[in-house]
Amino acid sequence: MRPELTPKQQQVLDCLQREIAASGNSPSLRQAAAVLGVSHAAVAQSLRVLEDKGYIRRGGRYSREIHLLTPSGGPDAVHRFREVPIIGRVAAGLPMYAQQEWDGSLVVDAAVYRAPSLFALRIRGDSMKDAGILEGDLAICEPRQYARDGEIVVALLHGEEATVKRFYLHPDVVELRPENPAYPVMRYAFGDILIQGRVVGIQRGPDVLARHRRDPEKPSRKHEKKDFTQQDTERK
Repeated sequence: MRPELTPKQQQVLDCLQREIAASGNSPSLRQAAAVLGVSHAAVAQSLRVLEDKGYIRRGGRYSREIHLLTPSGGPDAVHRFREVPIIGRVAAGLPMYAQQEWDGSLVVDAAVYRAPSLFALRIRGDSMKDAGILEGDLAICEPRQYARDGEIVVALLHGEEATVKRFYLHPDVVELRPENPAYPVMRYAFGDILIQGRVVGIQRGPDVLARHRRDPEKPSRKHEKKDFTQQDTERK
């Protein structure tokens, strides 16, 4: 159990919580001192005590970064979440993160998804349903241009069509394997495929759950190739 705070220490903690909740950033010593009507030194001393008592964690002695902590010592909810862009289009090379390329964004738990960069794609089709990836799911991906056997990857085919499949490397070809027996295994020459990322998680919305409960045995579309949407590149 954490030690109790004095009224002055609680005032400093309350100030931090308000500022971080409002702006997402911790206040500077100058800002906190102005709000509380005390000296910079008093604020600095209170921060040291709050850290010693387990209420905050600072990024470093001279860092402005402050993380609020829960009673268990983990990050407060304000600091637990991160925004991940939903990419509407995958181009050659790693996906671009320019705002205009986003098709929305997704909030995930930073304690679970720790990779420094992430992007998300909306799944289209049921070729990976036996791996628990359903149509309409959001696949959370770590960008990278290589893969290990058995990993589920985002692959760009012939520089224009993207797919989510399980990856296997052979001496002369790359094999992309679906997780649905209704779909064929696909094999490509090395020059025809570019790995864009590895799927590290799935987020499923209530609409997907409702649809799956209604029709869990929906027949597969045998010859469908795409299994995630590139809404901006859909051929007419």
